[in-house]
Amino acid sequence: MLRITEIKLPIDHAPDELAKTICRQLGISMDDLLAIHIVRRGHDARKRPLIQFVYTVDIEIHHEQLLLRAGKHPRIQIAPDTSYHFVARFNQAPTIRPVIVGFGPAGMFAGLLLAQMGLRPLILERGKAVRERTQDTWDLWRRHHLHPESNVQFGEGGAGTFSDGKLYSQIKDPKHYGRKVIDELVKAGAPPEIAYVSKPHIGTFRLVGIVERIRHTIEQLGGEIRFQQRVTDIVREEERLRAIVVNDNETITCAHAILAIGHSARDTFAMLHDRGVFMEAKPFSLGVRIEHPQGLINACRLGDAAGHAELGAADYRLVHHASNGRTVYSFCMCPGGTVVAAASEPGGVVTNGMSQYSRNERNANSALVINVQPETDYPDGPLAGIAFQRHWEQRAFMLGGSDYSAPAQRVEDFLAARPSRHMGDVLPSYQPGVTPCDLSDTLPDFVVAALREALPVFDRQLRGFALPDAVLTGVETRTSSPVRLRRHEDSLQSINTAGCYPAGEGAGYAGGILSAAIDGIRVAEAIALNLAQHSNTHSST
Repeated sequence: MLRITEIKLPIDHAPDELAKTICRQLGISMDDLLAIHIVRRGHDARKRPLIQFVYTVDIEIHHEQLLLRAGKHPRIQIAPDTSYHFVARFNQAPTIRPVIVGFGPAGMFAGLLLAQMGLRPLILERGKAVRERTQDTWDLWRRHHLHPESNVQFGEGGAGTFSDGKLYSQIKDPKHYGRKVIDELVKAGAPPEIAYVSKPHIGTFRLVGIVERIRHTIEQLGGEIRFQQRVTDIVREEERLRAIVVNDNETITCAHAILAIGHSARDTFAMLHDRGVFMEAKPFSLGVRIEHPQGLINACRLGDAAGHAELGAADYRLVHHASNGRTVYSFCMCPGGTVVAAASEPGGVVTNGMSQYSRNERNANSALVINVQPETDYPDGPLAGIAFQRHWEQRAFMLGGSDYSAPAQRVEDFLAARPSRHMGDVLPSYQPGVTPCDLSDTLPDFVVAALREALPVFDRQLRGFALPDAVLTGVETRTSSPVRLRRHEDSLQSINTAGCYPAGEGAGYAGGILSAAIDGIRVAEAIALNLAQHSNTHSST
């Protein structure tokens, strides 16, 4: 097949215009064009009156000699092979099965790969199955009642289940693992267009069913998933993992364990640190959520094309390097979404953003966060970042009224350094509710200073961003893991605990659904290759 890039067409182009344009570019007839596979479709909004779709396509054609043109034109090349190839297949699973701790994106795709290779993994998830977990999460949102083991952070699907379901990443992916992830999600019921749109997303409600179907696939292939199974201890001897302890009362012999525990498993981090598994503090970011009317963002980003059905709700990405040496940036932007309560510990308030597939809620929201550094902000050891997060979450809890309501402030009041007494025309979407206040009481001084500097700058880049009634809601602390469980680059095992495979966002090796899933695939392959070296019951592929 040939791959053609940078095909630009009007957003209202006719259905057959893509094929006609391809034929014109190649000098062939429509009869010679056998098939078109859209690889990517984005849009170019730099000239707003002339917004265009930009396509990358793979095509099948009659004339094989046209393949010789590949490489002679900068936008025509041989299409790469993006199909997934298993590193090994096993006719018989080992007596001691590989264990996966955590069933978020990393654990889920590690489990799926191991099951597809015939290794029958055992997966332990501290939270509940996704539908039970959804009910528990609503208890916090609707009734101010937190379930510490079943919430936005813990449970089947991980934190990504209650998010926008974004499936794009800036990581390098030379082996096309991302295509494997997308293909499996589509098989499980995700919208087919996630395979080609430039910024694919699924949305929370659809993710629930997709997560369940992937779980059923793993089980059908011989894997086992156990819920409400918190790993409370490990047995580590001579720098090797020997067993794990579940719920303080069951010991499971274990030679290969993937630690896909997520960025909020603070008690598990502490246990691993106590047992000598090497970890280090890593940078993360901290800040607030900001909400605007989605219509304002659409108008700023899309101009006269705002509201076009093919473009959907507009997003944005903003960065400012502040004079105090900090970087302020938008993160996890949720068009047409809501701000959600994401606490996992009693006595703390944590915010996050979420959208449904339709992205048709009245507000746009994004995190506005500032980098924090272990060297200067929490220098007291590997777990100090967790204490730093917890301090500001507890401050937010008290300022919000100690009932999981969140502290919030109008942008105009925040910039003027005065408390908000009420909200304005932009209605906060956070449930279980907000308390107007002065957010500077629940943020570090350097965060407040950087935000006050950045908001007017962002307003010049995106007119209306500093809208007086725009809402700031605190605090956003769980942008990424505050620790990294260091691993060898080749074997992907812990640098001081053989048989232990840190993976995904919690271990410090991913930053979203797609990158975490890809990391899960990588560690599953590492285990398969390790087992293949010591087994005669496999076949290479």
